[in-house]
Amino acid sequence: QAQLVESGGGLVQAGGALRLSCAVSGRTFYAMAWFRQFPGKEREFVAYIGWSGSPTYYVDSVKGRFTISRDNAKNTAYLQMNSLKPEDTAVYFCARRKPSGSNWRLASDYDYWGQGAQVTVSS
Repeated sequence: QAQLVESGGGLVQAGGALRLSCAVSGRTFYAMAWFRQFPGKEREFVAYIGWSGSPTYYVDSVKGRFTISRDNAKNTAYLQMNSLKPEDTAVYFCARRKPSGSNWRLASDYDYWGQGAQVTVSS
């Protein structure tokens, strides 16, 4: 069993920044990812990080603005979000990848999820 607890969401103006944190209980030798969910939509992939800190992958819409990282000594993953846009408004979820995962872009590749953090970007 593992628990993922997110923090750091909130309201920010366009162009601003937020950092999401995801504290993980248990072992940290798993790849992690961040997904987001828009109202009425399925969760979509945002960023991925391997268990050692690499590789990292991003959805095209956040490349150059978001940075995923992790500190295994603190059992925590992060998503630094800069130059935020109103279209980034969503609930953000961190997730731990299954050891048997085969496609890191898919939500089905992940077995444990955080509770979600609301990020709202005003124009």
